[in-house]
Amino acid sequence: MSGPLAGLRVVDAATLFAGPIAAMHLGDMGADVVKVEHPRRPDPSRGHGPAKDGQNLWWKTLGRNKQTMTLDLSHERGQEVFRRLARESDVVIENFRPDTLERWNLGYDVLAEENPGLILARVTGFGQVGPYRRRPGFGTLAEAMSGFAAMTGEPDGPPTLPPFGLADGITALATAFAVTSALHARAASGRGQVVDLAIVEPMLSVLGPQLTRWDQLGTVQPRTGNRSANNAPRNTYRTSDGRWVAVSTSSQSIAERVMRLVGRPEVVDEPWFATGAGRAAHVEELDAAVGAWVAKRSRDEVVAEFEAAEAAVAPVYDASDIVADPQLDALGTVLRLPDDDLGEVAMQNVLFRLSETPGTVRWTGRAHGADTSAVLAELGYSADDIASLRAEGVV
Repeated sequence: MSGPLAGLRVVDAATLFAGPIAAMHLGDMGADVVKVEHPRRPDPSRGHGPAKDGQNLWWKTLGRNKQTMTLDLSHERGQEVFRRLARESDVVIENFRPDTLERWNLGYDVLAEENPGLILARVTGFGQVGPYRRRPGFGTLAEAMSGFAAMTGEPDGPPTLPPFGLADGITALATAFAVTSALHARAASGRGQVVDLAIVEPMLSVLGPQLTRWDQLGTVQPRTGNRSANNAPRNTYRTSDGRWVAVSTSSQSIAERVMRLVGRPEVVDEPWFATGAGRAAHVEELDAAVGAWVAKRSRDEVVAEFEAAEAAVAPVYDASDIVADPQLDALGTVLRLPDDDLGEVAMQNVLFRLSETPGTVRWTGRAHGADTSAVLAELGYSADDIASLRAEGVV
C-alpha cells in the first residue's frame, strides 16, 4: 500500500454520502479503509443511481479502496467487535443521529478510553448541539438552508437545487481536511478528538460574502441565472452547431479581449467597462454582442478563436466529452480499472497529483460484506468465533 496516508486505518461507518466520500478520499491517499454496513441493510448508496447487470455504478466509485464488512451495531456482540475495530484504528467516520453511538455504548468516551488517539468524525445534517440536532439531515436541506438554492436559478424562477449531491461532496472534502488536521494535532499531543461537522456549514463556506453582505448592506444576492452579479459578460452561449460554450470575464484584461474578439472594441473605452460591477450593469448589451458572435460559429471555431485571442472560454461538456478531452487525458483525470463484475469501469481519478507520494485507486467498490471474515480474522477472531457471529446475525 502506498500514498501519504499509508498505514492509517479508517473505519467508514457512515452512509449517504458525505462520510463515505470523505473515507473514499482518504483511501485514495493510501489509508486502509474498512467500510462497515448492516448485515441486512446495506448502505443505501448501493441502490442509488444507474445500475448495469444488477451492479450499482455509483458504488463502484464510492466504495473504491475499501474493505467491506457487515456488523450489526445494535447487537451487543456487534458493539464489542466495533470497539475492537476502533481500538485498532486511527479514524472512525459516522453519520448516525446524535446520541445513537452513545445509546449503543460506542460514544467517544468509551472508544477513546481504549484508544486515546482515535479521531471520531461525526458528520450530520445539523451538528451535535442545538435545537435541530436530531432532525434528519441530507445534502438537499443544506443546499436550501445555506443560501445556495436561493441564489441559484433564473431571476423569475424558483430557488434551484443541484441535480447531484453538491453539499455532500463539499462536506466530504471538509471532513477529509478536518480529519487530517486532527491527525496533525495528534502527532504533537498524542491525543485524538471529535470532529463535529454539520453539512450546512461547508456549503456556507463556498458561497462567497453573502453573510457579510447582509450584515453590512442588508441585501441578499439575487438569482441571476448563468449571469454573474459581479462581472459581465459571463454566461453560456449556443453555437451554430447546437452546442454550448461558457465564457468568463472575471479579470479586466480577459473582458477586454473578449469584446475586441466579438467585434465590439469601442465598449472597452467606456468608463463603466473598467470595473466588474460596471460591466454587470450593462450585461444586456455585452451578452447580446457575445451571443450573436458565438451563434454564427461552431463550437470548435469559437474555442479556437478564443484561444488565439487568449480569452477565457470552455465547451459545455457532458460525460462523453470528458472522456475524449485531450487535456483531461494528459492529466489522467479519467481512470479505467478492472472490475470483478463489469470487466472494466471508468471513473474519476484521485483529486490531485503529489510528486513524491501520489494517491492511487487500487480497486473498485466491492460486494456487501466481501471482506468481513478477513477483517475479523485480522482483529483476532477465530474461525469458530466468526461462524458464531454469523449464526447470531451479528455479521
